[in-house]
Amino acid sequence: MNPQLRKQFITLVRKRVQPGSGSSLEFLNTRTWNYPVTNIRSIIQTTPFVVVGGVATRLYMPERMTLDLDILILTSDALQIYQELLAGGATREGSLSIGGSSWRLPDNTLLDVIESNQPWVIQAIQNPNLSPDHLPIIPLPYLVVMKLQASRTQDLSDISRMLGGADEIILQQVRIAVRSYCTDAVEDLESLIQIGKLEQK
Repeated sequence: MNPQLRKQFITLVRKRVQPGSGSSLEFLNTRTWNYPVTNIRSIIQTTPFVVVGGVATRLYMPERMTLDLDILILTSDALQIYQELLAGGATREGSLSIGGSSWRLPDNTLLDVIESNQPWVIQAIQNPNLSPDHLPIIPLPYLVVMKLQASRTQDLSDISRMLGGADEIILQQVRIAVRSYCTDAVEDLESLIQIGKLEQK
């Protein structure tokens, strides 16, 4: 979704959203890790990475089931991680349009390995949050940047829900990241925060 379409979508949602509509506060504030995640650490033992995508959102909003696993690496680490995947019994399925490749792990899990040289990626990989099963999860500010850059409908929904439950310290960190790395979305970010906060009322 390009920035103009993203803005139109957000404007439409803001016109329609009602305070307190949708899920209960108890549900919105729930953070669980119930759906199993493959033990990717048993295969990727050397290459630095962080989990992104739907699995990563579990730390920041109510859990939803997702059938695949997405990770982010530096482009310069691609050869190393692919050697690890092959050695661990993974099979390459194809290439990703956003850069990277898709793999099928021995337990049949689909793994998308996203490669990036964006300037924030090193910081994101070096400072992960840890899931209950010790997976390195991308920090929220950089997850928001990724989702704004993608700007699919689900991404925008995720952003508003994650930020609706975030405190002001986290929101400031998100704003700094978006101003630095996704400048065309600064205004849209504030609208998504407002939508998320309305859901919490």
